[in-house]
Amino acid sequence: MQRDFDPTVYILASHKNGTLYIGVTSNLVQRLHQHRSGLIEGFTKDYGVHRLVWFESDGSMEEAIRREKQIKKWNRQWKIDLIEQSNAEWRDLALDLGFEPLDSRRIDKSVK
Repeated sequence: MQRDFDPTVYILASHKNGTLYIGVTSNLVQRLHQHRSGLIEGFTKDYGVHRLVWFESDGSMEEAIRREKQIKKWNRQWKIDLIEQSNAEWRDLALDLGFEPLDSRRIDKSVK
């Protein structure tokens, strides 16, 4: 289980192979709540990017920020490969942290 204050790099997706967002936080649970509740204005709210598909805890905030910047520079396929190494199905990992499932219309617009 994620500690309350733990420098973490994370990737959110709109759906499998969808729009990606890479962020960094010292409190993943709190930040996920903000994203999923629409409390953070901007990219993730505008594009419905709320599904946690990958995260990595780092030893310090400096290390986490360095890793975030590194991943942001990667090409899209490398980011997809990173996600699929540990989450091939693009499952919403926030469920493991106690979050409720997202409304399917917000997760994957291709689901009918």
